[in-house]
Amino acid sequence: MEPITAGLLVALASGTAGAAGQQIWASLRDLVTRRGTRPGEDEPAMTAEPPRTEERAAQLAALLNERARQDPDFATALETWRRRANAEVAARSGDVTNQITGGTQGTVIQGRDFHGDITFGGRSS
Repeated sequence: MEPITAGLLVALASGTAGAAGQQIWASLRDLVTRRGTRPGEDEPAMTAEPPRTEERAAQLAALLNERARQDPDFATALETWRRRANAEVAARSGDVTNQITGGTQGTVIQGRDFHGDITFGGRSS
């Protein structure tokens, strides 16, 4: 699992992801609440709004990452959330994120905003 970063949390707070960012933040609150805590474990302070400072975001990211290290089920759910959040922030900021997984791949084109034909071996696709 890739760690949750303060930068991601701040991007959500800054409005980079727009209304979708608010929904993603709400889904993180729900994830933390739904998964509960173990005895003696601190609940990450989830507020209605994402953290607006790097310091607060870093604290929250550290709590989330520590909880993920201790709870494999939470780690899986948090990784799913992180991928969705990163994709939404990237989509809103103009970044392109391509991911290819699995076995042998055929021809792959990675990019964004293609206009016009793409030709392979003399044929347009």
